[in-house]
Amino acid sequence: MADPMRIRAAHKDGVTEVRVLMSHPMETGQRKNAAGDTIPAHFITEVDATHNGKSVLKAQWSTAVSQNPFLSFKFKGGAKGDKLAVKWVDNKGDTRTDEAAIA
Repeated sequence: MADPMRIRAAHKDGVTEVRVLMSHPMETGQRKNAAGDTIPAHFITEVDATHNGKSVLKAQWSTAVSQNPFLSFKFKGGAKGDKLAVKWVDNKGDTRTDEAAIA
């Protein structure tokens, strides 16, 4: 299982700014290892962020995202103490969901 995401969310002047650091290899399937064998593709395909159960961001990713991706976005609303959850799904069917409170 992947390491937990590091999620930071801060509310200021009616806008919540979210920063997320995800731990994932994000392999394209085009690189080769030292033995010359192709490293299988393994990358995040979907990201969904929810605020109190309501979706505030949906994204579809592919191989063009770097290892251990960083995601930053803003949305209107939110309040200090509200829950923010971020979930990803990768091309192998693995998922990860983590939550943080808005500061």
